[in-house]
Amino acid sequence: MLIKMKVEGMLFDPRSNMYILLLKEVEGNNTLPIWIGKPEADSIALALGKVETPRPLTHDLVKNITESLKVKITKIIVTEIQDNTYYALVCLNDGKDETLVDSRPSDAVAVALRVNAPIYVEDNVMEQKSSSDELGEWLKNLKPEDFGNIM
Repeated sequence: MLIKMKVEGMLFDPRSNMYILLLKEVEGNNTLPIWIGKPEADSIALALGKVETPRPLTHDLVKNITESLKVKITKIIVTEIQDNTYYALVCLNDGKDETLVDSRPSDAVAVALRVNAPIYVEDNVMEQKSSSDELGEWLKNLKPEDFGNIM
């Protein structure tokens, strides 16, 4: 079963020197933290802020290519977690066929935000997410002001 998610925000994790993309259930309170690199965090932040760059960045290029080919990105799905690594699919539709493309979740989310495609997570991923009790408690106690500007 697929669980619809939204981007709740991003945080910087000083312990790992990485960013955390925080996905939250649209119809629930469960969250899914995904550690991502700075370039992907920057791209997601630009999309969330609806910032247009003078020239297309990589995720804008993906959007432009699919639109030029008249292919629609219908959704993205975080499909599994193996050894603390998340996997995702970008679902494309040309009007006749659906094509699934392997992706890192951070890239899939960056593209989804640009094309207004829904974000889903397989329910088994939510069940086996690799968050410790300490991280879960930390995430539950976050306030809106904790989601500062990462740029």
